[in-house]
Amino acid sequence: MLKIAPDSSASRAAPATTGPLVVAIAYDGLCTFEFAIAAEVFGLARPEMGASWYRFATAAADPGPLRAHGGLRVEVDGDLALLGEADLIVMPGWKGMDIPVPDRLRDALLAAHARGARLASICSGAFVLAATGLLDGKRAATHWRYADALRRTRPHVTVDASVLYVEEGRVLTSAGSAAGIDLMLHIVRSDFGAEAANSVARRLVMPAHRSGGQAQFVERPVPKRRDSRLAPLLDRMRGELQRRWTIRDMAREAALSERSFLRRFAEATGTSPGEWLAGARVDEARRLLEATTLPVEDVARLSGFGSTAALRHHFSRATALSPRDYRERFGHQAAGAR
Repeated sequence: MLKIAPDSSASRAAPATTGPLVVAIAYDGLCTFEFAIAAEVFGLARPEMGASWYRFATAAADPGPLRAHGGLRVEVDGDLALLGEADLIVMPGWKGMDIPVPDRLRDALLAAHARGARLASICSGAFVLAATGLLDGKRAATHWRYADALRRTRPHVTVDASVLYVEEGRVLTSAGSAAGIDLMLHIVRSDFGAEAANSVARRLVMPAHRSGGQAQFVERPVPKRRDSRLAPLLDRMRGELQRRWTIRDMAREAALSERSFLRRFAEATGTSPGEWLAGARVDEARRLLEATTLPVEDVARLSGFGSTAALRHHFSRATALSPRDYRERFGHQAAGAR
């Protein structure tokens, strides 16, 4: 049997950090991928982040030897007493929708939350957080396959199956397995700023903001295929966001009839020219809000929206935040204040 051992030689050799303590909960039947997300984001040595980076530990929710999916055995750092020291607790999935949450686990989570800790779940881990009652009257995310079951078993929870993650105060939930990465990056962004989240995302070889059909800091979908006629046009549009682009202009640049242009654009990008251009402008506005202190009026002009009203409309629809709120949360000054 292979083992998941949080105290690997690489971990022991890493310089000590003094930042928030993240505790991932292990249980018999542990969801390996979900656990690995938490370990990768918070437990991997990242000396470039400095001494204030996260500390990481694993706590056992069950006694005795623990197994994980894939024929793995798990060695942990301690039992649920570790939750009493945690700043952030990650519930990486759960054994099953119909498997009750032990009283000892529920009580430990409630005590940690009352002390001020944040609780985060990945995928079916939402069932565990819902069992504490802390999600009653609040929104929560889980895998779309489990959404109906969570609604049925926890009718006081508003289950949103269309989002990657939901933040409700100090309780955070994410959708299907890989959406846990999005939530963990969101936590890093909230704690250490956009540059830190971008750095972690680059090492994961994924975008710091991932599209997923919802309005939480998402980017436009990756083009379905690269069209040799459209690629230069898309590059030009990104470089001239302030230009008033019309369908006629775009088709002429691509040397296509308007009808052929619209068809090929949809095939290549999965969206319309207007929606694509609005997304590109939102991306630029987000970059300016994160990296500069320019007035919102200038951000609107430089990103191609022209007016603050147009910027607010498209930006809020794409990110669920106003431009000012986004800057307060993820801007350079906000990152420096953390």
